[in-house]
Amino acid sequence: MWNDNEIGKMVDGGVPFAMLSDGGGKVGSVYGVYDPDAGVENRGRFIIDPDGIIQAYEVLTPPVGRNVAETIRQIQAYQLVRNAKGAEATPSGWKPGKLTLKPGPDLVGNVWKVWKTSMESD
Repeated sequence: MWNDNEIGKMVDGGVPFAMLSDGGGKVGSVYGVYDPDAGVENRGRFIIDPDGIIQAYEVLTPPVGRNVAETIRQIQAYQLVRNAKGAEATPSGWKPGKLTLKPGPDLVGNVWKVWKTSMESD
């Protein structure tokens, strides 16, 4: 119902992926977002890697909306880090094409320098 009456009217052409319903809260219970007293899930976002491991999650109560651009940015950061096999990490607010961190002893105490340089180039 939400797709047909709300989000489908906000996204040209509708949502480009299948949306599911969790009647009874079975999936929401597994992820710890189901509120049995209200009979609904709190809004949750879970980033799950190809190995099925939860890398990030955010749960918000209904009055606060989520930031889709931030979710996409985080997915891009996780993909870069995974593909780099530990040779790169992303500083706070990192965006594709911006500086990354090179983990190692030289980085200890110097993250702020890379982060500041990254933010100045925005």
